Amino acid sequence: MSKAQEQPIILASQSPRRRELLARLVPEFSVCPADVDESLSPGCTPEENVRQLAQRKARAACAQADSGALVVAADTIVVCDGEILGKPADEADAVRMLRALSGRTHQVMTAVCVKTAAYEDAAVSVTDVTFRALHDGEAEDYVASGEPMDKAGAYGIQGMGGRFISGICGDYYGVVGLPICLLDEMLRRMRGETNGRAQKG
Repeated sequence: MSKAQEQPIILASQSPRRRELLARLVPEFSVCPADVDESLSPGCTPEENVRQLAQRKARAACAQADSGALVVAADTIVVCDGEILGKPADEADAVRMLRALSGRTHQVMTAVCVKTAAYEDAAVSVTDVTFRALHDGEAEDYVASGEPMDKAGAYGIQGMGGRFISGICGDYYGVVGLPICLLDEMLRRMRGETNGRAQKG
């Protein structure tokens, strides 16, 4: 087992979807949700905003963790015509979002941040997702199920919301909430850089 794998790993998220996906990459980790300001910066692009949110979560969790811990944090936003669609404020907001996505292609951006006390790396996965046109009452019925209320863009591709998706171009797991291919590469890069520094020292 590598030195990086022996590090205590912390997932700075309470999302059950992210817990399930991280478990595909690392055998053991703890969960410590980060309580941070999730307001967006008006002067930044959506990609910059979602990267900053993941970094805030990672830094907050790292500040509370043991010095040898490795923190993984992520944040997801949905972008349609330049508008960032986060988690719906209420059922009416969820219906509004779904109607905006109906028959359109939008972007799902998930930022991942890997951080230790001495290292930080952040990257963003961007996936194009196409909705079919929703029929009358579909948005309201889906919102009534409760599934959309804790999800960016008011839908879950891995759940009942998957029936609205006619196509994607990019990383499916990025749409779910944790792009595991990207994260795996980030962890490999971190191990290479930290091992390189150790050998030089």
